Amino acid sequence: IHETKMDGGLLPDANGKEPSQGGQREDRGKWQKPRITRKSLMKCCLVKWIIDSTTNTQGPESSDCELELSTVRHQPEGLEQLQVQTQFTKKELQSLYRGFKNECPSGLVDEETFKNIYSQFFPQGDATTYAHFLFNAFDMDRNGSIRFEDFVIGLSVLLRGSETEKLRWAFNLYDINKDGYITKEEMLAIMTSIYDMMGRYTSPSVRDIDPSEHVDKFFQKMDRNRDGVVTIDEFIETCQKDENIMASMQLFENVI
Repeated sequence: IHETKMDGGLLPDANGKEPSQGGQREDRGKWQKPRITRKSLMKCCLVKWIIDSTTNTQGPESSDCELELSTVRHQPEGLEQLQVQTQFTKKELQSLYRGFKNECPSGLVDEETFKNIYSQFFPQGDATTYAHFLFNAFDMDRNGSIRFEDFVIGLSVLLRGSETEKLRWAFNLYDINKDGYITKEEMLAIMTSIYDMMGRYTSPSVRDIDPSEHVDKFFQKMDRNRDGVVTIDEFIETCQKDENIMASMQLFENVI
């Protein structure tokens, strides 16, 4: 999950390179809505998967160009509605949909596809468990498949949502059984799956820190009333007030 810039440093990406910080700005310093470019969004595995599909016939000189389609053969119903529901432009939605249809002609993504995507981008670790948890977070209907509409709405939150929206999404990821609470066991399961997938590219290395120590520390801070579970209000309030926890949330930056 791409959080706001803060102290503590960002993790290296899957290739061990330091990610860049900051948004896109116009020359006059006025904030400009980020656009889908390879350069700005290549840290997002799900976007890389889509972009690679739509640009695999382009030459290297065009690799950093914006995805602008002169012809879009497929267009989801309710494109205008998706523009309202997301932070993506019409061109961006068309680009995402083209790649989505290239990779998933049925119009649906299944869990096996998620596992293949993350195994490809994180070959140094075991991505199976994390891909399972992430898929379940996108699969809001719990029917074993994800429609384009749900896929792109989730991406919009992760890439361009407000801090609170991103934290709500992270809570949903941690809440594995979707009962409205996070247990220490659920948090440990998610963190362990991320560490297993990232392998030696986590910072600090998983060889140096046991995930359970990481979880114990943060869960104690979040469980304010000591009832053994964390509610969404406790989760959001603690994350927003504790810089160390917010910095730790940047672990998601390179695993979405």
